[in-house]
Amino acid sequence: MRQSLLALLARGPAHGYELKQDLEQLLGSAYPQPNIGQIYVTLGRLEKSGLIEGEDVEQAGRPNKKVYHLTGTGREALRAWFEETADEPRVRDEFFMKLALAPQTGLADRIALINRQRRQYLNTMRQLSKLAAAEDRDNRVAHLLIEGAMLHLQADLDWLERCQEELEELE
Repeated sequence: MRQSLLALLARGPAHGYELKQDLEQLLGSAYPQPNIGQIYVTLGRLEKSGLIEGEDVEQAGRPNKKVYHLTGTGREALRAWFEETADEPRVRDEFFMKLALAPQTGLADRIALINRQRRQYLNTMRQLSKLAAAEDRDNRVAHLLIEGAMLHLQADLDWLERCQEELEELE
């Protein structure tokens, strides 16, 4: 959330509700909708860190609103973030841990675990397909997000198939 807010503020000042709307519009319905409370907490932390500055703006007949803008330090932090690569191999996968530990506990069957996880992935793919059909065709970012999620799910399904084949050979 931190870098997302910094990136949105890089184009110009905004208040929390504008940032929430911008994220929703950019990422579409497949991405979990940001919580306004989380946005304001994150903005407060970014301000304390010196990455953004907030300014109270008076409004006629309404309470003041706080508009935030990126500082030079924030711009440099954002540049550094864009330079970083995402190194997130799924070595610490919770499902795999269940699969590995099931025989030692006697509480779960590994093939049943695989089948249950497969059903979950297929249900998620169906939900994403519905979201893709309902999403605004002009929102290419949202469609790319959905497509990426579906490709990851397909890879996970292929991997589950491989796990099942290996485990059935052991039996």
